[in-house]
Amino acid sequence: MINFTSIAEITFITFEKMLQKGLILSLAFIGFMQISKAQTGIVEVQRDTLISLLQEFRAENGINPTVARMVSLGERTASKKGGKRVKVRGFRVQIFSGSSRNDAYAVQSRFQRSYKDVGSYVTYDEPNYRVKVGDFRSRSEADNFMRQLRSQYSNVFVFTEDIWAYE
Repeated sequence: MINFTSIAEITFITFEKMLQKGLILSLAFIGFMQISKAQTGIVEVQRDTLISLLQEFRAENGINPTVARMVSLGERTASKKGGKRVKVRGFRVQIFSGSSRNDAYAVQSRFQRSYKDVGSYVTYDEPNYRVKVGDFRSRSEADNFMRQLRSQYSNVFVFTEDIWAYE
């Protein structure tokens, strides 16, 4: 004859042992997770002193300055005959950007036929050729010229870069 009470007792004892092991493992797992994710809520920023020095140098020399400085030198026009050609920071209008070298030079020659007195420059910045025109000292001059070119060229933009100027 089968004794159901002894089977029930054995099952209950086995279940109780499994529950204890599972509970101990669960508590250990939860404790481990709490320790590994413990944070104090304080962020410590470690700055390299060379970065600060570089930022100060760039600001002093006007290379991407951290504080915008407006300097007005007044109107100054120099003639090409009497002036010296120098590179200065200024603006150019981009009229073409694409991967085809032939297309870039075709756009440049078409521009030069229409605007003989305005310089044009083809550059290659992998993977694109770019055609930029003009040597403008002020953003407003470049914007005005860009508005003129919008009807003739698509995707016309003004860029800040080194330009040729006469002093």
